[in-house]
This record gives sequence, structure tokens and C-alpha cells, in this order.
Amino acid sequence: MHSRWAKTLLSLPPAVYLLLFFALPSLMMLFASFRYPGDYGGLAPWYLLEDGELTLELTLENWQRLFESTIYLGLLLKSVGFALLTTAICALMAYPLALTIARSPKKNRDLLLLLVILPFWSNFLVRIYAWMIIFSPQGALTAGINQLSALFGLEPINLMFSSTAVITCLVYVHLPFMVLPLYANLEKHDKALLDAAQDLGASRARRFWLITWPLSLPGLYAGAVLVFIPSLGIFAIPDLLGGTNGIMIGNVIKQQFVEARDWPFGSVLSLVLTAITLILVILAGRLGRTPGAAK
Repeated sequence: MHSRWAKTLLSLPPAVYLLLFFALPSLMMLFASFRYPGDYGGLAPWYLLEDGELTLELTLENWQRLFESTIYLGLLLKSVGFALLTTAICALMAYPLALTIARSPKKNRDLLLLLVILPFWSNFLVRIYAWMIIFSPQGALTAGINQLSALFGLEPINLMFSSTAVITCLVYVHLPFMVLPLYANLEKHDKALLDAAQDLGASRARRFWLITWPLSLPGLYAGAVLVFIPSLGIFAIPDLLGGTNGIMIGNVIKQQFVEARDWPFGSVLSLVLTAITLILVILAGRLGRTPGAAK
């Protein structure tokens, strides 16, 4: 009895937090998605009193607009592709780095982890502006690539305002979010399992694929969620580095709320993005609990 009450009290604060700052705003957006935009932006009244009768002013036009136009669905698929590519690149780069840190001497691990989280010490926008300088047409990187391309008779390229710049900056910003959960998982592995496999004649590659890789899957799934979700909805990086070529669904949502002031359609796009995110989180959670990943 006391244990049940203790669990209830412990779970109550996060439950209230999620209710107030996630569930309730999501319900508000769901209601707003069926309303008309106001004459001067925002939301129009959801009811009217005419001749003493109450008339509901709700509509399905916002949802029809989403599915009738291929532009928004195309941008959504493009954003999912960008987020998946960012997650894949981060996984390929983070796994060997996290494995190296986990297997390094304990006296060096703190320093290596400090180097991983060091970019967080500077402002997010400052780091993006730094990449704008790197990718600028007058920058050393673009000039060097174009000089090398000229030797092979290729046309000069512009790295700024391109999908390449967006993906590069997305990987740079989110790479630590993949490294840290992977390291937390790999650092806990029992080395006796590897020693036993080596004594039984397993090669280094076989030890990795049969022991290290399956045990590290929960950390990989956690890192993938931490990278994919913010990459999917981000708008600052595409705004500053992508231009028209790198626009993502997050930019459209921001435009609907801030510039067009079409809150109902912005709510529709936000709800679709939230639904995709929740589905992926649930999927990653189930994959993390599979027997193969838990062994």
C-alpha cells in the first residue's frame, strides 16, 4: 500500500508537467485546427450568436488544405528525409567515437567527454553564424573547393544556402546527442563477455557483432530519437543556411504562426509533426525493449 502511494507521488509531478505543457497545448492546437483564421490573423471566434441561436464556426478546410496540396506533404517528406540523413550520419560518426571514449583509460574519459559537450558552452545562434562564415562564397572552404574543381574542369559551387550546408550544420549541432547516450550504454558493458568470447576463439569483428553491437542498440535507439526529433522540427538552421533550397517543415510552421498569422493551418502542420514524432518515439521505445537489444 505504501509502495503504491510512493509511486503515485513520484509520478505525479512529471504527469502534471506533461498534462500542462504537452497534453493541454496539444488539445488547444487540435481545437484551433478546426477554426477559421481571424480577419487580422490569429483565430476567429468559434461560435456566433444570431437571432438568439448559437452557431458553431468550425471547419475542415485546414485539414483539406494539407492533403489537397502536394507542397506541404512534399516539405514534410523532405524534412523527414533530412532528419533521417542527419540521424544516420550522426550514428556513423558517433558510434566509433563513443566506443573509443568508453574503452579509453578512466583518467582520460572526463576530458574526452568534456570535448564532446564543449560546443554547448557557446550560444546556438553564434555557432550557426560561425558556419555561415565557413560556407560563405568568400570563405576559404568554398574558395578551396572551387579551385580544386577548376582543375578538373568542373563548375564552381556555392555551399551557402544549400541542402549540404543544412545537413552539415544539423550533424554538427546534434552529434553530441548521439555520442552521449551511446557512451552511457557502451561504458556499462561487461568486459568479461568479450574476454570469454576471445578465449573461445572469436575474432575481434565477431566479438563486436555478437556482443557489443546487440548490447549497444538501446543506446543507439535513444540517440536516434534525441537527434531525429529536433532535426525534424528545427527552423533556425534552414532559415540561416538553407535559403529556398533547404527549407523544412519547421520553417513553414513558423511562417504560418508569425508571418502569415494563419494559426489554424499552423496548428494542423504542428499536429502532424507531433504525431510523427510520437509514433517514432513509441517505435524506438519498443525496439529498445526487444529481446535482442536487452541481452
